[in-house]
Amino acid sequence: MTDAGETGTHAVFSFGTLRQESVQQALYGGPVPTVPDALVGWRLTTVRITDPAVIAASGSDLHPGVERSGDVADRVDGGVLTLDDEALAATDRYESVGYERTSVVLASGREAWIYVPRPGV
Repeated sequence: MTDAGETGTHAVFSFGTLRQESVQQALYGGPVPTVPDALVGWRLTTVRITDPAVIAASGSDLHPGVERSGDVADRVDGGVLTLDDEALAATDRYESVGYERTSVVLASGREAWIYVPRPGV
């Protein structure tokens, strides 16, 4: 992860559609480097998406979301994608309908961006 305004590579934790081959093809033109990791103290939820382009890329209007539970027994497995500035901007556009980007510390101790459901979605 890099701070806002910096250029380079960005660590983005995905627990859902960003790991799908069809979504990576649509957003980035092909697969991106991904390393397994997890969020501890979080649990999965479901988000209904209405953007036709996002539904077309993912194949579904129901996407996973996450919420902080604070319970160390809760864990969301996923992967950390390494994205350049352009790919991060594409991800922001893809996730803009139902999600907002925030930073977290993963089980590995690595800091990464995640997309959490917007309030009321």
